[in-house]
Amino acid sequence: MSLESNKEFLGRGWAFPPQFNRAESRVEMTQGYEDIEKSLEILLGTRKGERVLLPDYGCNLDEMVFETFNESVKTYLADMVKSAILYHEPRIEPLQVIIDDSYITEGRLMIEIEFLVRATNSRFNKVYPFYLEEGTEIQM
Repeated sequence: MSLESNKEFLGRGWAFPPQFNRAESRVEMTQGYEDIEKSLEILLGTRKGERVLLPDYGCNLDEMVFETFNESVKTYLADMVKSAILYHEPRIEPLQVIIDDSYITEGRLMIEIEFLVRATNSRFNKVYPFYLEEGTEIQM
């Protein structure tokens, strides 16, 4: 089985955020590993109940914004992320979720997800910034 056929299995979806190509009258798409990364961004940025036909989809990270940050909350956040991935992203297996609180004084946690792509048995990681404060001056 070639690498290209494995990439086809990984899926194809709309780019996130959605983008449109006016010249070609089409929606910009992502595929392969990039599609998995975008899917993780959508999953972690969605509240449960926000998607009408999938009320259990999402992660509810925003519920933790006003919590006092300690080891218990850190463990709960990691478990919340891992559970959301297990239930809603069947293409990957979460291996480890690390909550990096070294930027907490700046109002940001870094959520590092190490995962295994099941189709290719390849390991990757994704770092998702979770902002604890209002996002008016956030630069990515």
